[in-house]
Amino acid sequence: MNNWNGVGGKHVLLTGATSGIGLAAAKQLARARAKLTLVARSHERAAVAIREIGSPADVLIADLASQDSVRNLAREMLDRCPQIDILINNAGAIFLSRQLSPDGIELTWALNHLAPFLLTNLLLDRLKANAPSRIITTASGAHHGAKIPFEDLNAEHGYSGYRRYRETKLANILFTRALARRLHDTGITANCFRPGFVATRFNHNNGWLPTMVMVLLRPISRTPERGAETLTWLADTPELAQVTGGYFMDKRRQVPSDEAQDDDAAEQLWRISENQVGVAMA
Repeated sequence: MNNWNGVGGKHVLLTGATSGIGLAAAKQLARARAKLTLVARSHERAAVAIREIGSPADVLIADLASQDSVRNLAREMLDRCPQIDILINNAGAIFLSRQLSPDGIELTWALNHLAPFLLTNLLLDRLKANAPSRIITTASGAHHGAKIPFEDLNAEHGYSGYRRYRETKLANILFTRALARRLHDTGITANCFRPGFVATRFNHNNGWLPTMVMVLLRPISRTPERGAETLTWLADTPELAQVTGGYFMDKRRQVPSDEAQDDDAAEQLWRISENQVGVAMA
């Protein structure tokens, strides 16, 4: 039996927790009495977030684009927390110019896809030990029309920041599908969601023009609180105890693109990702 009585008292590890959807979700989860561990890039940003949340939370500092940093994060989390009930892979970004991670991997791919892939695999044994448990990953409707460029995974030919972002969001959904199959009968569910177009600081790292575009679109955007509602629902709702491998928006299961339902591509992506991060799921 995969019994689940809500998020109250559950220990939640949340990446991308200091702004936007992640911060809004942290507030909602704190109100539901979850025990929070927030992953942040700096203590200063974490301190501001905790003040806004208005509730105590543990903090772990990590640069998720760095595989060494992700490994250190996982090690510290395992040392600190004998109980992990919910892992929320929310951190992500878009980079309009091609950049490389400390591991020599294109930065968007390293942060948006490989970081959650690696962190999840490193924490799986603890999540299994505390089953029933849940893994939730922030995807996007931007995956529609994207394909995984298996022939150019490091984006060395004709880089486009927006195309690359869409590819990583497709990777999030394929990762969720492959993960859910691997976790069958373990008591762990794996789902992802689409928050919709949300007014956050997303894309503000790319200069004044993308920042201005985001500001102009704010009147037709969702609030971070609404964007986070489905995330919190996926973490909290008892009725989802047996639901896994899904893609959701507005608290309803949605059908992603045909490419996002390609299980052969999901398996190919999984094998390549294992090679890129140097871990294999038992």
